[in-house]
Amino acid sequence: MDYEFHQSPFSKAVLTAVFVGFFATLVCLIYNIIFRESTGYQPADVINVSSLIFAINLIFLVIGIIYFVFLRSFKKGDVIFEVLFALLTIFCAWRADQAHMINPTLTSEFRTLLVGTIIIMGIGTVLIPFLFRNKKFVDAVL
Repeated sequence: MDYEFHQSPFSKAVLTAVFVGFFATLVCLIYNIIFRESTGYQPADVINVSSLIFAINLIFLVIGIIYFVFLRSFKKGDVIFEVLFALLTIFCAWRADQAHMINPTLTSEFRTLLVGTIIIMGIGTVLIPFLFRNKKFVDAVL
């Protein structure tokens, strides 16, 4: 059966972001497991499986709404969105690299885990406009 239906720009933007968020969550979980296994880093007060699953997916839902607002508000909203979120990713990674904990060893490992997670999310965010405009993605996934 062939179903023909029209997606609104809002649903297309949000669903694209949620799709990217799902894969960013998987990549972050894999990164978290590999990082913890290779370094022996155990504290899970902030970055743990639950926080990764819920926070990343909620963040990408909000990012999808923001992307839609950028598309509606600016003539080149997708370009502005990519540049702004690339800069935001760089800023957040830089600030995360300044995080401090009581134990200097734990501080270094926590920074590495946090910065890696931020970079994974930033790469995903910058991919949203590309997937939003990709006809094959829209036809096959959305």
